[in-house]
Amino acid sequence: MENRDALNDQPCYVISVAARMVELHPQTLRYYERTDLIRPYRSKGNRRLYTPRAIERLRAITRLVNDLGVNLAGVEVIFHMRRRMHEMQEEIDRARAEFEEEIERLQRLIEEMS
Repeated sequence: MENRDALNDQPCYVISVAARMVELHPQTLRYYERTDLIRPYRSKGNRRLYTPRAIERLRAITRLVNDLGVNLAGVEVIFHMRRRMHEMQEEIDRARAEFEEEIERLQRLIEEMS
């Protein structure tokens, strides 16, 4: 899983390739960068490099805009809400693990007292 995440975050596509992959004009990708919807890496020569994760994000933007008619401000709100929901799920998972550990500790204590 960690290996897959590392590969998804590896900058490897120049803007022309990324634009072809998502069927958008390179200028559109530059616009998305100016509006902070996407943040490509920059090479030492200042070339934009896109990761597989960024390509998926661009595809999601395209689906929201073209298929659902969401404007770019709405796309930004949706991505923010998705990120926050993911953070909240992680918090819930951590709390659940803590509760389960505490339940186990209390059960052991009860067993010792019996």
